[in-house]
Amino acid sequence: MSCFSENFSSFFNNRWLVFVAAMWIQSCAGIGYLFGSISPVIKSSLNYNQKQVARLGVAKDLGDSVGFLAASLTEILPLWGALLVGAIQNFVGYGWVWLVVTGRVPVLPLWAMCALIFIGTNGETYFNTAALVSCVQNFPKSRGPVVGILKGFAGLSGAILTQIYTVMHSPDHASLLFMVAVGPTMVAIALMFVVRPVGGHRQLRSSDGFSFSIIYGVCVILASYLMGVMLVQDLIDVSYTIITIFTVILFCLLLVPIAIPITLCVSQESSAENETLLSSGNQQESSKSGEDAQDMIFSEMEDEKPKGVDLLPANERQKRIAQLQNRLAQAAAEGAVRIKKRRPRRGEDFTMMEALIKADLWLIFFSLLLGAGSGLTVIDNLGQMSESLGYDNTHVFVSMISIWNFLGRIGGGYFSEKIVRDYAYPRPVSLAVAQVIMAIGHFFFAMGWPGAMYVGTLLVGLGYGAHWAIVPAAASELFGLKRFAALYNFLTLANPAGSLVFSGLIASYIYDREAERQAGGLTGNLLSSFSSFVRMDEPLKCHGAICYFLTSMIMSGFCLIAVMLSMILVYRTKPVYANLYGRSLS
Repeated sequence: MSCFSENFSSFFNNRWLVFVAAMWIQSCAGIGYLFGSISPVIKSSLNYNQKQVARLGVAKDLGDSVGFLAASLTEILPLWGALLVGAIQNFVGYGWVWLVVTGRVPVLPLWAMCALIFIGTNGETYFNTAALVSCVQNFPKSRGPVVGILKGFAGLSGAILTQIYTVMHSPDHASLLFMVAVGPTMVAIALMFVVRPVGGHRQLRSSDGFSFSIIYGVCVILASYLMGVMLVQDLIDVSYTIITIFTVILFCLLLVPIAIPITLCVSQESSAENETLLSSGNQQESSKSGEDAQDMIFSEMEDEKPKGVDLLPANERQKRIAQLQNRLAQAAAEGAVRIKKRRPRRGEDFTMMEALIKADLWLIFFSLLLGAGSGLTVIDNLGQMSESLGYDNTHVFVSMISIWNFLGRIGGGYFSEKIVRDYAYPRPVSLAVAQVIMAIGHFFFAMGWPGAMYVGTLLVGLGYGAHWAIVPAAASELFGLKRFAALYNFLTLANPAGSLVFSGLIASYIYDREAERQAGGLTGNLLSSFSSFVRMDEPLKCHGAICYFLTSMIMSGFCLIAVMLSMILVYRTKPVYANLYGRSLS
């Protein structure tokens, strides 16, 4: 019995179990990606017009991006508490919407429906924050792959939940809302005590490379499988039995990664090796704290050092400084001197306020705003873009970009990790590469050549997805893990900010101007376009490559500016990455 208890404890405290559980939570955390399927149900049931549905969409985008409360609660509560809050928000928000849509409770005013959509979607910020914080702390030497895989599963969750809904075969379309309210809530509550930082398992193990290879293989197979299933179900009228088989295979693929922690527990390394690793880790921690104390004493010593000391001969000067240092250390131990703590250096733990005054954080933010913001603009306008070029099946491009987005997140994490591990080169260089790829993708969209929609969707989807694997990992390396939740949720604000600029101002103005020109109307100005965006008036239809030519060229140019910002960041952070990863190469 004691042997079973020890094995269970080893399995429960395995960091790979935490990672797999976080993957499962992320598999249903991308609730916002399902809004396109939910909004028609709300619209038809409540007799909303397109303007009202668009306002619900704005509430969804805000809920998906505003994660400061999640970051704050993550620092106060244990991670299971943050997951529980997110589950409750998801259940209350979308559960109440389901009750309204099905007529079980009185119809609420539009502002209240917007609030419910915001609350429900905001629950996923808790899922994202808890999953990333726990796994980045458990795998500090593999941040790129960990962030890429977790963010990838969040991007793929819309396709996974859609397939699960398909097998429910319910004639009542409102049941999708019920599934969104109950499904993610049940998964988060079931796994909330598993997803957490695991003490003593943070070292790099020889088995990590093989385990990550298995995860990457599962990701590629899963993405390919979902792409194939979507195409088959779109083009062929398949029976319910076939749909059920498709869904069972999907669940089997999602369960495959659990074999990793099971295998590691069966063939676990000797306790002696673990003790050695732990003791060395403790020594590193103690030496680090000792260095911090030494830095603080040196900081105080600069104020107490007599002016003439620097003019003394070298031997005498060192002797005087050593005596002063000893006196300061003794005085500090007795409480007679208050030690001043120096500001952290890049690569150490920053508070949010300390990070906000660093140029590197703002370089990341604006590079992300220009790069990811232009990508989100394409995602939001992909239906209209394909429609303007004469494509009928616009949903095919929406499904395709979600798959490329997923693969971009997986690939961005993998290749950025190779760069820092093998060459000790700054991770943001891979961000610059992703932005070059996006610039080329926007150029294809602008040209409107035959097949350009497919190429542009591929390139922009890959580049956009790579941003969300690279940026969180780079932020944790430059500003530490202590306030990672706050840093991550601050950087996510760049996404809607960029989308507001590109989609709400530039794209809508140019599209409306071309539509009016084609309709023979008068051209508007930028101010009227912005007010039209706020009022969400029904847009005119535009046809041809000219509709998004100028917008795509502008976004391509801004992606090149983002490349320059990323390369400035690369130049500034070379010493940091050489210090973090250069020693592993020697």
